[in-house]
Formats: sequence, structure tokens, C-alpha cells
Amino acid sequence: MASYFDKLQALQANAHAPYSQFRVAAILVMNDGTEVTGVNVENASYGGTICAERSAFVSAISQTGKTDQFASIHLLAGKGDQFIMPCGMCRQVMSEFVAADFPVFLYNTEGNSRQVTMADLLPYAFSKDDL
Repeated sequence: MASYFDKLQALQANAHAPYSQFRVAAILVMNDGTEVTGVNVENASYGGTICAERSAFVSAISQTGKTDQFASIHLLAGKGDQFIMPCGMCRQVMSEFVAADFPVFLYNTEGNSRQVTMADLLPYAFSKDDL
């Protein structure tokens, strides 16, 4: 069975990144073990670009209709030994559907991993409770 890192590496090839050449892959794991994938898809207008994290969440919701069944997400971005964090927009979107202790696994291209939580990424998330 392939590791998350191996799956993410293969998935990066599906990213559409003709402008930045910055390929990002995501695997969102549902509570039942189902894996939903996402990649970044760039657009010449830049504002039309969607990140891998949001792609995975939107796909999972559209495929299952569930918005509260997410167990973890695994992300691979960039090159080298750095761990690339999700952008601010992805952090906000992710926080809409997961708890503060939701595990986010980051991988660098050397195969190393680091685990953080949603609270680590967005400690003061804006939520429905703020409305």
C-alpha cells in the first residue's frame, strides 16, 4: 500500500500550475477512511485559482453531501526541505468544516512530515459564532 507521501507525489502531476510552477496536492481523509483528493488549479486571472486544500474540501462535500465527517488532511507543496503551510484563504475555509484539533499533515518533497492542528494554523478563526 502506498504511503500518503507517495500518493501525494503522484497527485502533484495533476496540478495545473502553468504560471507559478508551484504544484500542490491534498488528500482529505473522511471519518470512514475515504480519501478525497485535490490539486491546485491556476487561472490567468489569479483570482480564479483554487488551491488544493479547497479543491479537496469542495470535492468531498459535493461527492458526499457531508460537511462534518473529516478526519485529517495531508498536504504536499513546493520543493526541498521546507514545510509549506496552507494559505490564509484555505485556512479560513478549512476552519468552517473542522474542529480546532483537526490534524493537518504537511510533507516536504524529501518525504519528511510534520503534524499541526487547525488551531495552530488559525488560532483566532472567524466563525458562525462571530456573526
